[in-house]
Amino acid sequence: MYYEKLDDFPKNFLWGAASAAYQIEGAFDEDGKGPSVWDQYAKVPGNTFKGTNGDVAIDHYHRYKEDVALMKEMGLKAYRFSISWSRVLPEGEGRVNEAGLDFYRNLVRELKANGIEPVATLYHWDLPLALQEKYGGWESRKTIAAFREYCQVVFEALGEDIRYWVTFNEQNVFTAMGYRWGNHPPKKHDVKLMFEMNHNVNLANAVAVSLFHKMVPGGKIGPSFGYGGVYPKTCDPDDVLASLNADDFNNSWWLDVYCRGHYPAFTFKALERLGIAPEVTEDDRKLLEAADARPDFLGINFYHGGTVQQNRIEKPVDDDGEERDYSATDPYLMQPKGDQAQNPEVPMFNSVKNPYLKTTQWGWEIDPVGFRVALREVYEKYELPIMVTENGLGAHDKFEDGRIHDDYRIEYLRQHILEMKKAVTDGVEVLGYCAWSFTDLLSWLNGYSKRYGFVYVDQNDDQTGTLDRYRKDSFYWYEKLIEQNGSDEILNGKEQTK
Repeated sequence: MYYEKLDDFPKNFLWGAASAAYQIEGAFDEDGKGPSVWDQYAKVPGNTFKGTNGDVAIDHYHRYKEDVALMKEMGLKAYRFSISWSRVLPEGEGRVNEAGLDFYRNLVRELKANGIEPVATLYHWDLPLALQEKYGGWESRKTIAAFREYCQVVFEALGEDIRYWVTFNEQNVFTAMGYRWGNHPPKKHDVKLMFEMNHNVNLANAVAVSLFHKMVPGGKIGPSFGYGGVYPKTCDPDDVLASLNADDFNNSWWLDVYCRGHYPAFTFKALERLGIAPEVTEDDRKLLEAADARPDFLGINFYHGGTVQQNRIEKPVDDDGEERDYSATDPYLMQPKGDQAQNPEVPMFNSVKNPYLKTTQWGWEIDPVGFRVALREVYEKYELPIMVTENGLGAHDKFEDGRIHDDYRIEYLRQHILEMKKAVTDGVEVLGYCAWSFTDLLSWLNGYSKRYGFVYVDQNDDQTGTLDRYRKDSFYWYEKLIEQNGSDEILNGKEQTK
């Protein structure tokens, strides 16, 4: 759709930035905090790049006032952060650590005193280690009850001061990374178990949303989902069908449960055939379908989507991508059922490269138009306001003479925000945009070299940095963008910054 002029962003648009507790706080064992699964996992040799961990991270726990002062200087309207469950309940349940709660009370107070809207995430991957050891973490429904207890404590302490809440960050990512690919805790490779524990997280999400609506009636809550739109490789109807399959498997499997209270029929039936669909009881259905379990908005994290073609059973390909004729055989379905179940998407679609898109230094596709497509798709399907809870560029930044010239990040953000503005003009209701991230931080498995922030932090993969903060060029660009409320002039690259 071509427009001669784009609509303005709303005057109260939440221009923000984001972070996660484990990646920035440090103070991993201070003031009564208990260990999380990541505190243990990152210290096992080979699990993270150069053994980097979050013991110190960027020391936000001790430097939050300095960081908030930088946010105010930038003119930030919102700051999305996560609460460390084990800082509040060291064992995951039972005893409350008031010192941990005080940290978040003080952070929220500091944000609001500086005119910044706090957006709190309840769970950003750092499950209390005690719950993993005691119950098997999300493999057990007992962890659902523990999560409810944690939510109740936090809602009572902070519910009056925080309007926007996120339940789970990227459930699709932490379930798959932890239980399928085995490169996040608890480092397992069991697809059936992944779908079972994912169902438990869905129940926990519904419990938290329902509880929130009872305890914080004036607030807004929703999950934050790592959304990736899907393109068909060609206009061949079989490729188009494959893209529908991939969208159902990669996106609707979670979003339908959040927003409609049930799993999508196509994927659930496919998993049932393989014997790996989760068990859904009548009580589960009632909980998921309850009106008070519906989110008030959807958080969308967007980095990239994917491209697919017809599945490789019906359209086999060599390693070089050339098609083969397997008309007389069915190699996938000839495998034992257990092996098939480990790769349930194989009969649905085959992922391929998109020749039209460039990639980041880490191989992630850069797709600003896909961002607009994603916002359109999600809004039109679920009819809920959207908050962009993550979008950003990870890169190797160079610190030279006290400056960080990250024009590549400015260009990435400019293109994506411009497409977001087009989506707003298309009719999508977008509440705000939280770039990932405000400061540089620990990038989970990638250490401190993969930098996302507007603020450069002198921390390195040897974890011996000074932790001093430096404004990047993108800091000044985003400051100007906020000041102009995303004006066409700055988004078309005509506005000069420092």
